[in-house]
Amino acid sequence: MHIPFDNSYAALPQAFYTRLDPTPVSAPDMLAWNADLAAELGIEEPDADTFAGNAVPDGASPLAQLYSGHQFGTYNPQLGDGRAILLGEVIDTNGLRRDIQLKGSGPTPYSRMGDGRAWAGPVLREYVVSEAMHAMGIPTTRALAAVSTGDPVYREQGALPGAVLTRVAASHLRVGTFQVFAHRGHIDELRTLTDYAIARHWPEADGPLGLLAAVCAAQAELVAAWMSVGFIHGVMNTDNCTISGETIDYGPCAFMDAYDEGRVFSSIDRMGRYAYGNQPRIAVWNMAQLATSLIQLFEDKDQAIVDATAIVHAMPAQLQAAWLRRFGAKVGLSDPTPVDQPLIEELLSMMQAQGADFTNVFAALGSDTARDQFTDRAVFDEWHGRWAARIGPDASDVMAAANPQIIPRNHRIEAMIEAAVAGDMAPFGRLTDALRRPYDLTDSDLRRPPTSAEIVPATFCGT
Repeated sequence: MHIPFDNSYAALPQAFYTRLDPTPVSAPDMLAWNADLAAELGIEEPDADTFAGNAVPDGASPLAQLYSGHQFGTYNPQLGDGRAILLGEVIDTNGLRRDIQLKGSGPTPYSRMGDGRAWAGPVLREYVVSEAMHAMGIPTTRALAAVSTGDPVYREQGALPGAVLTRVAASHLRVGTFQVFAHRGHIDELRTLTDYAIARHWPEADGPLGLLAAVCAAQAELVAAWMSVGFIHGVMNTDNCTISGETIDYGPCAFMDAYDEGRVFSSIDRMGRYAYGNQPRIAVWNMAQLATSLIQLFEDKDQAIVDATAIVHAMPAQLQAAWLRRFGAKVGLSDPTPVDQPLIEELLSMMQAQGADFTNVFAALGSDTARDQFTDRAVFDEWHGRWAARIGPDASDVMAAANPQIIPRNHRIEAMIEAAVAGDMAPFGRLTDALRRPYDLTDSDLRRPPTSAEIVPATFCGT
């Protein structure tokens, strides 16, 4: 098949990657195909062999990228693409450079004793959630295709059906890509990477500190956007933190049902490091690690430390401003000020205390059904009176644009995966169709929170 490749990362020095082809599979079969995204990329038709890794298209330059990273706060000096192959890059119809990567495409030198494969559950989860994030206007990698492999993948649950996800991103450059060269003292490679990242993503940035400032601002906006839709990434390790400001690596991710600042879904996050309410703090911590890497490029490191520290220390205020703007819109304020923050926080505290559903409270705000989301309606009524006195005539329009009606709820995703494994892709189709227009109530049943029997207490990365 024809893919209009225009590769640039593969032209970087060999120290940045290992060249290798995907490992073929037994019986590739297309599970899902994103025709709209394919059209943006100039790809005319689905081909299961290509997107399973059995056929390498002309112009591709397959490689596994090298990086390192902090995982739950502990530095791992070498990670890299352990189950992914970057096929190459295209210039899309909007003039944007995009990576095309196969995830679950077999072992690489960075697999660390892993099999390099993925099973269908995490592949379909990432497809659904990443496309939902895109539809909500939140920067994210995207899903082009999901292909079943015909080969079993063995995990703790036993033999599971294998699958490969084709992921599209502005790039797969991570904080960890910078860390690996800084940690090794490979300054020439670090400088090459910095120049490449600036040219590709932030051409207006003035040198390494300009890059740091741009990435800090992008990550502040991204995390505030996550918070505004109740999203919990689950593994905000530095190798899962992009230079482009995109959401990447949908492993043990989830959207909250009942609002809870301390909510954790990841089965391995036993200390709550990446809980919902901790995500802004972790974003700043990750940017401090990027700053530590970039400082290595300066001869006058003392001054570089001062300058980089000022940039990172400015990030909490950026996060707070982005949070206020996002949550102000969720309660109908197009021009929120810090004076409005207590009103918003009171609503969130009330939601937490009463176990109210995050998405449905905001979706109902301004209607007669909003108070039905609370068990203590008198408390809500008192808050509602003060809120009604604050909002303006455009509140309904502001809220409609800020509050999704439908999110990819965990119990729906798990039911979709169970059905797909049994050969029924209808729930997948229903979910993806509704999530293409998350701000429209196209399928009211998908708004329903889980029953006690349907609650999914933990999610898994699938490696």
